[in-house]
Amino acid sequence: MRILVEALNDFLGKAVTVEGWVNSRRDHGGLIFIDLRDHTGIIQLVVTPETTDSFKLAETVRDEFVLKATGILRERGSELINPNIPTGKIELVVNELTLLNKSEPLPVNTHDDGEKSSEELRLKYRYLDLRRPSMQNLLKRRSEYYRFIRNYMYDHDFTEITTPILANSSPEGARDFLVPSRLHPGKFYALPQAPQQFKQLLMVGGINKYFQIAPCFRDEDPRADRLYGDFYQLDMEMAFVEDGETVRKEIEPLYISLATSFAHKKLAINSEPAKAYIPEGSEVPRLPYEFAMETYGVDKPDLRYGMELIDLTDTFKNTDFKVFKTECIKAICVKNGASLTRREIDDFTDKAKKLGAGGLAYILYVDGEAKSPIAKFLTDAELAAIKNATGATDGDAVFFGADDRAKVNKILGQLRIAFADHFNLKDPNEIAYCWVIDFPFYEWDENNKKIDFGHNPFSMPKGGLTALENAKTDTDKLAIKADQYDMVMNGYEVASGAVRNYNPEIMYKVFNILGYNNAYVETRFGGMLGAFKFGAPPHAGCAPGLDRIFMVLEGVENIRDIVAFPKNGSGVDLMMDSPSPVDQIQLDEAHLAIIPEED
Repeated sequence: MRILVEALNDFLGKAVTVEGWVNSRRDHGGLIFIDLRDHTGIIQLVVTPETTDSFKLAETVRDEFVLKATGILRERGSELINPNIPTGKIELVVNELTLLNKSEPLPVNTHDDGEKSSEELRLKYRYLDLRRPSMQNLLKRRSEYYRFIRNYMYDHDFTEITTPILANSSPEGARDFLVPSRLHPGKFYALPQAPQQFKQLLMVGGINKYFQIAPCFRDEDPRADRLYGDFYQLDMEMAFVEDGETVRKEIEPLYISLATSFAHKKLAINSEPAKAYIPEGSEVPRLPYEFAMETYGVDKPDLRYGMELIDLTDTFKNTDFKVFKTECIKAICVKNGASLTRREIDDFTDKAKKLGAGGLAYILYVDGEAKSPIAKFLTDAELAAIKNATGATDGDAVFFGADDRAKVNKILGQLRIAFADHFNLKDPNEIAYCWVIDFPFYEWDENNKKIDFGHNPFSMPKGGLTALENAKTDTDKLAIKADQYDMVMNGYEVASGAVRNYNPEIMYKVFNILGYNNAYVETRFGGMLGAFKFGAPPHAGCAPGLDRIFMVLEGVENIRDIVAFPKNGSGVDLMMDSPSPVDQIQLDEAHLAIIPEED
């Protein structure tokens, strides 16, 4: 009977059989010690010369050979105890050692100690990299994570339903992966960016509460927090829901329990202005989009720390300082910021310039004085107002942004994140959630000089048809809010959701406002519109990104480390060598031809 390493302590004095990989081997002349590893841990094997065949075999084994060992489990001598492993007080005296398979010299390190192999090598030999205990633990944790989520959804009466992988191209915002049809020449399936249309059709079909752990496919550039190609989300939808708060109340306890019960981390909101937006009975703020942008400079603020943007526009409305004669002046107070060196300030200035700033004005408060290249251009009243508004004290620094409002928010928002990184303000043991709500339904497209959709046209505009019909001017249109909401977790957007536009009349109108006629809408979205004409109920939902949430919960910095077989930063699977060319016969069957690139 094979025994897992984690259970060996229960078999002291008994004959057992263990199987696994050689983690290390030590030849002490008369004795050979082998640390054998399986997915649950390590056990020390003791091979003596009396077991002739086993001893000869033990002399030849190397790291990562696969062995089976049968013997008697005994206690180690007190001086030989290894306190660093759970089985450190016992060892297996081998009676029979069997070689199950050999291993060539390893191209990557399969241990967590020692020098870590490069990511390119780890991905090329991912099946070896997965042997590392940390990777084993992450994959087990991920399985537990999925079970935790599924149990919550079942307990809240959601029905798990799978939707098609071969689907139609959809306007989700990213590029589709297209699949040519062999049976229908010139036509293509698309791998779904999300099951959006299918889950809404389930609501039309009478399903009350739907969910699935859904694979999604998007041809987007990878980042440290975004996988290339495919990822998983908790896709959910609820029928007869007319406001986003219903969905938020339904799913919010899952987020909280994932942080506290699953990951054993502390919920924390350490930005005081955000606390005013926590509704009674909740622990999570609902931040209006405009508030988030004005206060944090981003629509996914990290609330584990403060350092909010302070508006000083009125303070400088009559200033003689030319740099501050602009539409918007804001500042952030960096606690202990006066400790920054000149070189460090220059680095932050370079970052601001890359974001579009002309420079980075600042004041350091040292020994009761305001030290700054700009101090001589400011009046005593202005200096006092800055200190009062920002709450700066001795040892702090205040950094300024002066330009149009959107640019100031963008620059200081990114600097806020950079300062938090520099001063280690992001406590990995804390989870700060917030909902961002009331996104603009329409926004100004600066490139094309026209109004366009802010996110997608399938959200319900707040105020419904009345709000659309009353929007006569561009200003009116830009003021319309979508009943759309994002969940933010430690500065990452981890879910997006909305009350859906289920009314054909409203669907036509949101496009009409942008100059599209009804025929265009019917051509692009005829399937959805057709279904909505047969008594579609109001419905809403959201889709948490499971990979990104798990990455934050586990404190992993690169999302590729929490996936069994990810592609690299260029979207290449180094292990399977994909994407790869295909045979001409396959191209012919799919009615495809490769057009060579021009020199």
